Amino acid sequence: MYKNFGFSVVDLFEKSRVGILKTPHGKIKTPAFIFCGTKASVKGISPQQLQETKAQIILSNTYHLFSYPGAEHIKKLGGLHKFMGWNGPMLSDSGGFQIFSLGHGAVADEIKGKRSRASTLVKIDEQGAFFRSYWDGNMQLLTPEKSIETQRDLGADLIVSFDECTPYHSDKKYTEQSMERSHRWEKRSLDEFARKNDFTQALYGIVQGGVYQDLRKRSAEFISDKPFFATAIGGTLGSTKTQMYEVVEMATNGLSLSRPIHLLGIGGIVDIFKCVELGIDTFDCVHPTRVARHGGALVKPQHRDNKTREHINLKRSEYATDDNPIEPDCDCSTCKNFSKAYLHYLLKANELLAPSAITVHNVRFMNKLMEEIREGISNKNLEYVKNKWR
Repeated sequence: MYKNFGFSVVDLFEKSRVGILKTPHGKIKTPAFIFCGTKASVKGISPQQLQETKAQIILSNTYHLFSYPGAEHIKKLGGLHKFMGWNGPMLSDSGGFQIFSLGHGAVADEIKGKRSRASTLVKIDEQGAFFRSYWDGNMQLLTPEKSIETQRDLGADLIVSFDECTPYHSDKKYTEQSMERSHRWEKRSLDEFARKNDFTQALYGIVQGGVYQDLRKRSAEFISDKPFFATAIGGTLGSTKTQMYEVVEMATNGLSLSRPIHLLGIGGIVDIFKCVELGIDTFDCVHPTRVARHGGALVKPQHRDNKTREHINLKRSEYATDDNPIEPDCDCSTCKNFSKAYLHYLLKANELLAPSAITVHNVRFMNKLMEEIREGISNKNLEYVKNKWR
């Protein structure tokens, strides 16, 4: 079913593992970070710059591209890889997370205790999700079959089955009902995928079940019992960091370890280390590129101005005369060429180069982080690496 794909574990340290994930567009060394190119573009950085930062894989969003310009349009232009000019591996999500975020807000907002201000979600039923397009306000319906068809037309290597991501404040009864519906949707996704499988794509199943251990166990067993290529952990991860780690551990316990395991929507440095230790192979999150657009540069602990944050804010006046790079030991083009003073000036002058240059640094920072995590697992000194980065 997945003859052009593969996953092998090459080093293991307790639950942490280094692996090779094979796709038609190249191999991915795991643990790896997947950068979000929501609308067929990773904001602030070109595909060529992504390659220079040693990014291995990027993600595009089914919901947004379904709404505009449409998957058929992208298919006519050669698919996402050709459309974007990206020749490496690519993952597309199912649109299911957008159902959640449209109705309830993002996972990160939940953990921070925030609530969304508006909802364009109209209705979820057995058929699928009815919503108003972010692009033109028209009513649209996304079903498991339509999600798979859309992802097939987009042409990403790794695609995701359709599910509903329930929020933290859902009670157990609704969470269970939602999980069971997601299981039925995922089975429909799998059937649609198998119907036209041409061996150019591989399908992920998603573990749901909220914060409830018995539900997570049931969902993990359901996904592991079906012929998915890989597993993603979705749904609410709780309202605190501690609860998030507990939920991830619940979700991973019943999974098939022969498959790659992806954690959806998490990208903090501390979180990555903790979840790698729980067996997670890949992560995705908008944080590295989003914070860059607001002047935030990711840095190691010794370069931080606030020990509670993983980035520095280059808009702060203290950087106006700082002639040093963001990090003196960083090999990205931004740190080789620009000072913090210059980046501060660009931000204050509203020059477009500023967020782009900081994005280049942040992407390279995340890739270097994952490189050193892989080395730490292979050398059995992950704790030493963790203490350098946290």
